Amino acid sequence: MKSRSVRDMLPKALPSIWRFALSLTGDIEMTNDLAQSTCLRAVEKADQFQETGSFEGWCLRICRSIWLNELRSRARRQDKAFATVDIDQIADIAPEIETNLFAREVIARVMSLPDAQRSVVELVFVQQFTYSEAAVILDVPIGTIMSRLHAARKVLRDFAERPAGGNRKEKT
Repeated sequence: MKSRSVRDMLPKALPSIWRFALSLTGDIEMTNDLAQSTCLRAVEKADQFQETGSFEGWCLRICRSIWLNELRSRARRQDKAFATVDIDQIADIAPEIETNLFAREVIARVMSLPDAQRSVVELVFVQQFTYSEAAVILDVPIGTIMSRLHAARKVLRDFAERPAGGNRKEKT
């Protein structure tokens, strides 16, 4: 495939790439860098895209690969400190205050999930990839996708079922 065609498809795929990158990094600045690197690599490797596959899925596999390489590099440098995302930077500023507050709580809860669960939640619940597609993107068995979703659902269900304003103890 020509790089021009990939360049034409990237603007539509960029929101999906950015959200997935955020689920991997948990940090706005790193997310922006990762999304940019993903787009650049997609253009550079345009000839490797198979038109029979999902373009977004292909881009998300690139994104994951770049992120894993970054993690390996950081581990070698012994730099394991990651900043957490500032929820105020990603929540919608809308006039519906109660809805916005609840959305912030949900985003905060999702962002507090372990990295592996957060990525699967992003792919399956937000981006609507099938379990099979998510397994291919993350390069894990479908059973792992199901297991991670089960664990994430439990955490999110516990959050949703808590009493309003309640100080319920977290299960660990």
